[in-house]
Amino acid sequence: MPSAEPSSRRAADLLLTAGVFAALIAALLPLMRVVRPTGWLLGTLVIVAAVLATGYVARRFRLPAVAVSLIEVLVWAAFVTAVFFRDTAFLLVIPTVETFREIPDVLSAAGEEIALGVAPLAPSGPLALLIVGATGLLAVVIDHVVLTARMPLLAGVGLIAVSLIPAIAVPAEIDVVAFALLAAAILFLIRTDTRMREEPATTEATRATGVSATAVGIGAIAVVVALVATPLLPQPTIRPGSGELGPGPGIDATLQLGDDLRRPREVEVLRMRSDAPTPPYLRATTLTEFTGAVWEPDSGRSYPLDSAEALTALPVDPEIEVAEYSTTVEIRNLNSTWLPVSYPATVIDGLDGVWGAFPYNRTVEARQGGTQGQDYEVTSSVPRPTLEQIRARSAGGEGVRADTLGLPADLPPIVGELAAEVTAGAASDYDALLALQSWFRGTDFRYSLDAPVEEGFDGSGAEAVAQFLEVREGYCIHYASAFALMARTLDMPSRIVVGYLPGTSTGDAVEFQTVYSVMSGQLHAWPEIYFDGVGWIPFEPTNGLGQPTRFSPETSAPGETADGADAAPEASAPADVPDAVDPDTGEPLTPDAGTAAPDAEVDALPTVAVVFAVLVVLGIPLLVRDLRRRQQVSGARAGDAAAAWAVVQDTAIDLGIPSPVSESPRALGSRLVGEAGAPSEAMGVLIGAIERASYAPGGRHGFGQGEAMATAASEVRAGLLAAAPPARRILAQLVPRSLIIRPGSLYAGAGRGASRPAG
Repeated sequence: MPSAEPSSRRAADLLLTAGVFAALIAALLPLMRVVRPTGWLLGTLVIVAAVLATGYVARRFRLPAVAVSLIEVLVWAAFVTAVFFRDTAFLLVIPTVETFREIPDVLSAAGEEIALGVAPLAPSGPLALLIVGATGLLAVVIDHVVLTARMPLLAGVGLIAVSLIPAIAVPAEIDVVAFALLAAAILFLIRTDTRMREEPATTEATRATGVSATAVGIGAIAVVVALVATPLLPQPTIRPGSGELGPGPGIDATLQLGDDLRRPREVEVLRMRSDAPTPPYLRATTLTEFTGAVWEPDSGRSYPLDSAEALTALPVDPEIEVAEYSTTVEIRNLNSTWLPVSYPATVIDGLDGVWGAFPYNRTVEARQGGTQGQDYEVTSSVPRPTLEQIRARSAGGEGVRADTLGLPADLPPIVGELAAEVTAGAASDYDALLALQSWFRGTDFRYSLDAPVEEGFDGSGAEAVAQFLEVREGYCIHYASAFALMARTLDMPSRIVVGYLPGTSTGDAVEFQTVYSVMSGQLHAWPEIYFDGVGWIPFEPTNGLGQPTRFSPETSAPGETADGADAAPEASAPADVPDAVDPDTGEPLTPDAGTAAPDAEVDALPTVAVVFAVLVVLGIPLLVRDLRRRQQVSGARAGDAAAAWAVVQDTAIDLGIPSPVSESPRALGSRLVGEAGAPSEAMGVLIGAIERASYAPGGRHGFGQGEAMATAASEVRAGLLAAAPPARRILAQLVPRSLIIRPGSLYAGAGRGASRPAG
C-alpha cells in the first residue's frame, strides 16, 4: 500500500505531471512542419503519457528517484520494442540479441532519410522510431528534472532548445501557437512548483502573492521578444562548403533541389535589370556527368576573373550574329560561392573579393568571399542564329567533352524509347529538340512540387526520371533531367544548368531598364544542347514556366517565327517567364496586359484573418477571467469562503479599487459598500463567512452556507460593476487586471487615488 501522503502534495504532483505532458507536446509541435504528422504523432503521445503516468504512480509508493527513472526506462523500452521490434522480441516487449543487432541499421536508415529527405518528410518506420524513441527518453529526463529534482526552469531551457531544432533545420516564420503553448506550460510548471515550496496561507486568496504577476510578466516579455524582436534579426544563411547545402538561402549544386524549391519561407535573393529584349536567366553552375543517381557539378581549372584566359570570346561561326547585352545584379539574400550571371558572360565588373571563372561553362566561383551583398554588372555576348542556320547544324561537333554524351548502363528503356517516339520524323536535330520541348510542355504533363514526393520519388536519378515519364508530374529537375537524358539517347551532347528564373517585375525602372525581383523559390534547372559553330543552346521543357526556345527565320520580321508566333529574342536564355506560377497546376499567373497593379482585385481574406486574430487575442483575457470567476463561484457553492471572497477582491482590482494587504476583510467590505456601490446585505454574508474561515478552528469551509456565499459573491460583483462608470466597467471586463495582480500584493494596494474610480 502506498504511504500516507498529503492530498495537496498528490494534487501538486499530478498538476506537474500534466504540465510536463503539455510542455513536451508543445515543444514537439514545430516538428510537424518538418515531418508530416502521421503515426509517429500518436506514438509520441502514447509513449509520453505512459512514461509520465508510470513516474506518477511510482512516486506514490515513495520509491527512490533512481528506481522511478529506471521503471520509466523499462516502460519506454517495452513500448519501443513492442511497436518497432516486435518481430525480433521475446513476448513482443522484451528485446533480444537480434533486436540490438537491428537497432544500428534502423538508426542509420533514419539518419540517411533526414540527410537526403525533403521537408516536409513523409516518415518511414526508422524515422518514426527515432522521433518516438527520442521523445520518450526526453520525457524520462524532463520528468526527473521537474518532479524529482524540482528544477522546472532548467527543464524549460531544455524544452525550448528542443523546440528550436526544427526551426534551425527548416527556417520558417515563428509558430506563434506552439510558442505560446510552450511558454504557458513552462510558466505553469514554475508556478506550480513555487506554490508547493511556500508555507500554507490562511486563505487561498492571499497565497503566493505576486508570483502570478511575475510569471505573467515574464511570459509577456517573452512573447514581445519572439513576435517583435526576432523578425528583426538577420536571417540565417548557409555557407556552401563541398556543394552540399541544406535548406536556406543558398544553392544546392548536386541537383537535388527539392529542399530549395519547397522551402517553407520565400525570401528575395536578388534584383536585376538588363538591356536585353527579355530578362535573361542567371546561371550559377552547370552539371554534365550523370552517375545514374545524381548530376555532378562540372569541375575544371578556373582562372582569375581579371585574367585574359577567364572569359574569352566564344568560338562562334563568322556568319552567326552576336548581340551584346548588359545585366546588373544586386544580391539581397544569397550566400553562395557561385555567382549568378547571364550567359555567356564576357566581362564582370563591380565584384568584391577574389573570384575565378571557368571558361568552359562561363560560370564564376568565389575563391575568397561570397555572393552576399554583391552588386555587379555582367556583359554577355549572345549568339543569335536564324532558324535556317540552326537547322543546318548538327548537335555535337568538335570541342565537346565525352561526358556530355555519357549514359548510365542501367538507364531505364523508357527514356530512349520515348525519345525515339517523340522525335520520329524530325528533319533536323533542332526540330527533334523542338518536338521534345513541345511534348513536355503539352497537356500530358503537369508541373507540381508535391506530386514527386507523394508518388514516392524525388531527385534526378535514372529511376526517378523513368517514374516521372510515367507519372508525368514533377518540377524543373525532372523535366531538365529527362530532356537531357533523352537528348543523349539521340547522340546529342547535353548538360543541365542550375540558376534562377528572371523573376517578377517590381514596376520600377533604372536607366529605362525594368527591375526584376528574384525569389528563393525561383531557383531553377534547365537543359542545354551543344550545336557546332553556335555553342550551348538552352531549352525550356518545364511545363508552365517561361516560353519555349525558338529561332526566327531569316525572312520573317524581327521577333517573329515562321508561323507568326512571338519568338524568344535571344537563344542563349529561355524566353521570359510569367510573374508567378501556380504551384498546384503549374499554370502561369500573368496579369492581363495593361492592368496596373493598384487596380488589381484586392483579396480581403488576409484582412479578415488579421481582424479575426486581433479579436481572438483581445477576447482571451475576458475568457480566462470568466472561467476563473466560474471556478471561484463553484468553489464558493462547495463551501469555500476564500473562493467567495476572491470574487470580491478580483472585481475590486479589475475596477482599479485598492485592495491592500494591510486591510482586513471587514474594513475592505465596509469601504466597498460605502464608496463603491456594493450591496450591504450580500457583503455582510461574505464578511461573516471569510472571518469564520480565517479565525474559527479548522473553519475554512462554510457550514452549510455554500449556496448563500455563491449568491452573495455574484450580487456583490454585479453591484460593483453597476456602480462603476461605463468606461471603467467595460475596461474591467475586457482587460481584467486581476489576471496579473493578485489580492494583497503591492500592485493591488496601489489604486488610482480613489475608491470609486473616476469616469
